[in-house]
Amino acid sequence: MSMKRPSIVVVGSSNTDMIIRLARLPSRGETVLGGKFSIAAGGKGANQAVGAARAGGRVTFIARLGKDMLGDKAAAGFAKERIDTSFITRDASAPSGIALIFTEEGGENIIAVAAGSNGRLSPKDVRRARRAIAGARVLVTQLETPLPAVREAASLAARVGALVILNPAPARPLPDSLLKKVSILTPNETEAELLTGISVRGPADAGRAATRLLERGAQAVIVTLGRRGCLVATGSDRTLVPGFSVKALDATAAGDVFNGALAVALGEGRPLLESARFANAAAAISVTRLGAQPSAPTRREIEALLARTSRKGRGSGSI
Repeated sequence: MSMKRPSIVVVGSSNTDMIIRLARLPSRGETVLGGKFSIAAGGKGANQAVGAARAGGRVTFIARLGKDMLGDKAAAGFAKERIDTSFITRDASAPSGIALIFTEEGGENIIAVAAGSNGRLSPKDVRRARRAIAGARVLVTQLETPLPAVREAASLAARVGALVILNPAPARPLPDSLLKKVSILTPNETEAELLTGISVRGPADAGRAATRLLERGAQAVIVTLGRRGCLVATGSDRTLVPGFSVKALDATAAGDVFNGALAVALGEGRPLLESARFANAAAAISVTRLGAQPSAPTRREIEALLARTSRKGRGSGSI
């Protein structure tokens, strides 16, 4: 599908990920030796921005970076991806964000984050970019920055009729007043459980949790289910969009890549289920690679996976 690149605005965090890859994750109080160390660009907002840019979006990123070496490196990375950095504030009062990540061979991970300048993103920073938001087809945001900035972004986008994708991660309780401005809420199983109190262990549970979130005001809910794909809920419809069979190396940023690709597909005017399948394909490719932003696939790679699997007749199923 060839068309004009849709305008996507991402509001959120940027981190430098310091990763140790281990045979297995350490338990509390335990030291595990023999790990392999690497550094990669990360942060949920930045990952989503890069994921959207590589999937074919024209992306503007609203964020805060420290006035430091890590901030310089992050800004250079965004420029290389042709992301508009006009609304990235350089903060002299706080360092750029850092994430420490342990991953094990099966792809599972444990992550700790020092927010730094991300924790100072403000409604004022968002309002500076109101013209960019007014021109966007889709706004994407998450919860690694303060809630007032997230609420301001959702309000501005909803006011101009842009689609609002909220990835509620890391999970925290959210007011209904925010959910009512959300076009598509995209929790994973853990986040859906925290938001609803409903134990989510698969598609049927995800459907029940999604119902609760729709009742609270979200227009649509997509619960991501890892290798099983995602559960798409709108009105009374509950559809499982299957995942893709791949060899997982590292799940870091799979959800972020999903959200970035979802924004692009929706921005192009694709239907929700088709957009979810496009996002599933992007996320599947990302887990076969190490690191956060380095794992985001290009548009060509996503379309190649979709073409291969469509020939095998994969479809969606109602639950």
